[in-house]
This record gives sequence, structure tokens and C-alpha cells, in this order.
Amino acid sequence: MLLLECRRKRTMKKGEKAIKGGGGRLEEIRRTARLLDIIQNVAVAPHRWTRKALAEKYEVSERQIQKDLTVIRYRLHLDLQNDGNGYYFKSIPRLPTISYSFSEALALLLAARVGQTLPGIDTYELSSAIARLESLFPKETLPMLKAVTEDIPEYSESKDRVKKLTLLHQALSQRKQVKILYRTASRGNIISTRLIEPYRIIPYLKTWQLVAFCHARKEIREFNIDRIEKLEILDSTYEIPSDFDLDSFFGNVWGVYRQSSRSVEEVELEFEPEAGRWVAEGVWHKSQRLLFEDDGRVRLKLHISISPDFVCWLLHFGWRVKILKPTWLKEELRKELLRALKNIENS
Repeated sequence: MLLLECRRKRTMKKGEKAIKGGGGRLEEIRRTARLLDIIQNVAVAPHRWTRKALAEKYEVSERQIQKDLTVIRYRLHLDLQNDGNGYYFKSIPRLPTISYSFSEALALLLAARVGQTLPGIDTYELSSAIARLESLFPKETLPMLKAVTEDIPEYSESKDRVKKLTLLHQALSQRKQVKILYRTASRGNIISTRLIEPYRIIPYLKTWQLVAFCHARKEIREFNIDRIEKLEILDSTYEIPSDFDLDSFFGNVWGVYRQSSRSVEEVELEFEPEAGRWVAEGVWHKSQRLLFEDDGRVRLKLHISISPDFVCWLLHFGWRVKILKPTWLKEELRKELLRALKNIENS
């Protein structure tokens, strides 16, 4: 994968901005996809795309587009030019035409199916790639092909994650509604029946999250796939709204649990040198700013909606992190540490 963010050396002056966040691994994958899409669009329609037009198309700032164009020019070494009307390539980059034997195409298709269960892969795009791979085969072979690659029943009571992921990916690619029995942890593990329309399936830490429209709640919600007790793909279909955007849906929340988050506020943390070096190596949130002190300590500034996940992340650092703001978060962390100490003393 392309290295899309440059990190400064520790020789920076005190207080100098060092790293701007980008949303972690998933954000890097999205940016890589955007870079490749920009290359394709400019190659197909030279002189058409301006920086402003590209910013509007991808719904990012012109400053971000300028960074993308810099990557294309100086890291990918593509001869991108602008004649005042729009961007064009002096020499057009092309993907070579590749032919596959049936056995090679089948191996790729099976690998893509396995990829639907792996973290860090954009499942929406993967579903499209799978459809393209299937189109390589003669239509007479499709029934046999589907039997090999989709040999999973339409109905499953299994708690096996892979089966649930496969069924949900199938429903998403075919735009079919799904009936689920869902266990809600925040309400004492109450199980309820939900009619949902899958929008996206995303990895988060060691779990998988489903973003879907819930007919019971009349809104888009996120569901932990491991809490789905049963699921059934229905014949009824749906459409994903054209204005749906995953980044806008999650906003500035830390993690993926929007319902348990607070309003957005400024957070500033100071890490001891050992922890600071580790924090500086990661991209934790799209709003992050890092400041390096002369004594080796690192300050992390965030503009986030604080969630229980964020509090747990802070507890991981123990005495190696100091909360500078907000004030209420200091008290929240103190209470958590006191409860932890009490459990240790009583064990």
C-alpha cells in the first residue's frame, strides 16, 4: 500500500505540528481508492477535471485534493499537467490487459469471497469486484459456479461469524432486506426482531459492524454482527440513498458506537515519552494533531465525540497519560481507576 502520510522526525521544534490524522487503516484504503479513481478520471477525460471539480466529486476540500495530486506527481511519478482548463497526463497510465484461465479466474473469485471476511477491506467495493469476476464466466456455468462459491443456506441460526458475514454480504450485493434477531447489550441483552437494509459492513478492532437502516427505529443504525442471533435474507429489495456517506454518518465519534457518545468537544492529552512514541506512530482519528515537546513528551489534540471506547483507550496508558482537557474527563477516568483498584484489592 502506498505510504500516504509523511511523519516528521523527532528533531522538530517544540510545539510544531507534526501529524494530521486520517482515520486509520480504513481511511488510508479510502484515500488510495480515491487516488486511483482520480488517475482514471483524468486519463479518461483530460482537461476536464479542475481541482475544484475533483473536490466536489469526492466531497473533500481542495486542499486535500492538492495533497492527492502531489502524491500522484511526486510519489507515483506520473506526468500530471494542468493547462489552465484542467488536468491531463502527458503519457496516459494504463492497466495492462490480463487474461485468465477458468481455473485462475475461479481461484481469484474464491479469494475475493474469503476477502469478505477479513478486516480492513472495503466490502462495498469488493462486492462490485466479485460481480465483475463472475461476469468472466460463460452464463451456462453460473449455476455451478454459485454452488461452489455460495454454498450457504438462505437461513442460518448459526452464531458462526463467517456464515453471518457471508449472508450479509450477499444481501448487500443483491440489495435484499434482512430479518434479524438482535441482542441489545445496552438493554440487558434483550432480543428483538428487526427488519434491516444493509448499507455497509466494516471491521472495527476485533469485531465486525453492520451499518443498516432499521425499520423499527426508522433510522440508520449500527449493529454488532456477533450480537445477531439469527438472520434471514428476504425477497424484498431496497436502495441505498445516493446521499448516504459513511464518514458523515459516524461524524466525529471515537470508534463506531454513535448511540453511546457525547457531543463533540476539544480533547487534549499529554503522553510520557515511552507512550508518546507509540501514539505518534498511529493515526487514531481524522481530527488528530500531534505536538512534540523537547523533553520527549507528546501532546495529542482531538475534536471528538467521547465514547466509552475512548475512555477504555485512555485507561490502557495508565500513569503515562495526563488529561489536560476536558475537566470532566479527568474525573471520569479517576472513578474508573478507583473501581479497578477496588476490584484488585478485593480479588
